[in-house]
Amino acid sequence: MAAPDEIDYGPLAGLIGTWEGDKGLDVAPTAADSEDNQYSETIVFEAGGDLENAKAQKLAIVPYRQVVRRRSNGEVFHHQVGYWLWDAAAKTVMQSLNLPRAIAVLAGGKFKGEVGRGDVVLKVRATLGDKDWGIVQSPFLRDNASSEAFEHRITLCDDRLSYFETTSLAIYGRSIAHTDQNELERKGDSR
Repeated sequence: MAAPDEIDYGPLAGLIGTWEGDKGLDVAPTAADSEDNQYSETIVFEAGGDLENAKAQKLAIVPYRQVVRRRSNGEVFHHQVGYWLWDAAAKTVMQSLNLPRAIAVLAGGKFKGEVGRGDVVLKVRATLGDKDWGIVQSPFLRDNASSEAFEHRITLCDDRLSYFETTSLAIYGRSIAHTDQNELERKGDSR
């Protein structure tokens, strides 16, 4: 493992810190249609260091924890933990995430920008059954609320972060897009 100041976090460096936002909009499926939920959230991204895989791949690691609360009553309705990873040699960003609904996602994508030149945009995608970027879910979810695809786009500009996330679900006898979006501000550094 490299010394903390020698780690190349690439486009993930701007994530590190504590972020808060209260402009969230969750559009979730219901049996009849969909419902909108306004939310606030806190996401803490940490400088996790780096590691080697099979002595051939070097990854920079940014663990995170996301807690989302309904604005209407302050109730937590989404809790997520995971990692953002950067493979500088392959110019690939990855997000691995776990939800307490018995689902895990490994999403990935190529980073096409340049760090330090304008906004940093991170885009990852996973699809059920994909050999590279996939989704694993419990038998209950598979049979009743299957996640078919996941897309996540984060845009970083200084101390502002915005994201748009879509999970394509097969639920209630139809396919529907479950979306989440928010704008957050950096409230602290987690280095």
